[in-house]
Amino acid sequence: MLPIAQWIDHHAGANPGKTAIRYGGRDLSYRDFAALIERTAGALAEAGVRRGGCAAYLGCNSPEMLALFFACARLGALFMPLNWRLAGPEHKQMLDDCPPGVLVVEAPFIEQTDAYRKELGAIRLVAIGSSAEGWIDWNDFLAAGSAVPNDPAVRPDTPLLICYTSGSTGKPKGVVLTQDAIACNADNSVDMHGMTADDRVLTVLPMFHVGGLNIQTTPALRSGCTLVLHPRFEPEAALEAIERERITLLLTVPAVADMMLASPRWARTDLSSLRMMSIGSSIVPIRIIEAVHARGVPMTQVYGATETCPIAAYLKRDEALRKVGSTGRAAKHSQLRIVGPDDAELPTSQAGEILVRGRNLFTGYWRNPEATAAAFADGWYRSGDMGWLDDEGFLTVVGRKKEMIISGGENIYPAELENVLIQCDDVAEAAVVGRSDARWGEIAVAVIVPKPGRQPAAADILKLFDGRLARYKHPKDVVFVEALPKTALGKIRKEELRQLVQHAPVA
Repeated sequence: MLPIAQWIDHHAGANPGKTAIRYGGRDLSYRDFAALIERTAGALAEAGVRRGGCAAYLGCNSPEMLALFFACARLGALFMPLNWRLAGPEHKQMLDDCPPGVLVVEAPFIEQTDAYRKELGAIRLVAIGSSAEGWIDWNDFLAAGSAVPNDPAVRPDTPLLICYTSGSTGKPKGVVLTQDAIACNADNSVDMHGMTADDRVLTVLPMFHVGGLNIQTTPALRSGCTLVLHPRFEPEAALEAIERERITLLLTVPAVADMMLASPRWARTDLSSLRMMSIGSSIVPIRIIEAVHARGVPMTQVYGATETCPIAAYLKRDEALRKVGSTGRAAKHSQLRIVGPDDAELPTSQAGEILVRGRNLFTGYWRNPEATAAAFADGWYRSGDMGWLDDEGFLTVVGRKKEMIISGGENIYPAELENVLIQCDDVAEAAVVGRSDARWGEIAVAVIVPKPGRQPAAADILKLFDGRLARYKHPKDVVFVEALPKTALGKIRKEELRQLVQHAPVA
């Protein structure tokens, strides 16, 4: 198996003039990209970042971000992408937890970093697109380095990537992924997408998340594809790129797909080049899948977590129409189990916690042995997600274990209710969470964002469930809000909603 440090060099030798990355008005051939990686590795080494060290990046998607990733692979160092949507104190918390030798920051994020710069100690600060005082210019940084050979001591089990979880349940945890985990994930991606060097892959999701980085982006570069890279998602720009660049593969999340579907350009965009559109990160409303299928494009779900690199299960193109709503079978190099509270394996069609095993798993949480131990059961990763397998081995995810509502001894999975709510013409967005109740233990509460100009009554919302779901599953209350709190990838922050509905007046 070709080491990650040699992926780009291999293509630079075999097809040097082919475009590796198209970014704005700039094309980098595989030869150009290999040269950028070599210069970046030399600059990091000159700054003291070697095997066991760390380099961090704060900024939008860019070729420089990917060059840092591959340079760290050559040196045996950790690459730490920071979520640019977080506040300065949140970044500092991560930088304190795993101090990098070099922090590279794009110009728009210099000011917020300057607020805590003096507390960063000996970290080398490098700015892209800015000549701010106290910062090293990116081009000057590159010029200071000299060529360094690949470190022969770098092994498949050498850590390469540290991604911090959102911290919705407390302090963010640094998920550590090895070079072998990322290579295994790329193998899974190639199998999922049928990826070849002829593919043209559009990346619009932020690469500070493992999904945006590893579901299609790094596998595309491993496969010798052309990557069309956008700094951040804009629906009109994404649709225009699909048509102009003849994109064959695109990864989305529900929030991104919704914005594309809402664009006036959606109906007239030529999607004929798209072989498939993939979607993941959270429960996917069936209406999104059906809307994409209506345009003649198979939509395939992918399931996983930061801790699984993230590909753990997926649908393939030829399964998309037959298995709408499923997240697919176990990835080529992964295994799935569904277990009950006693960790005993459950029969097909019975929901329980999803466990994952494979080379794509993380090695642990950075400097957090207690959380690492709690995340594993005999080598299986405890996902905290609930789902079930059918008799063909296809997985359906029904929600988070901690989000499951137990009402009168019966289990209620919010996603099942949310799929009903979102089909209502008056509802723009919806979420279901539990509220403590003296009689039932918990009750389900629907949190609704009405569409502009609509004012649905709570009673009308509750009637939507009549004859569609068992009575015990029906929400017992409705709370109307202007917007749902979300993470950077559009995942709803359920903990904030639970706090909200606990104190909301009964409708």
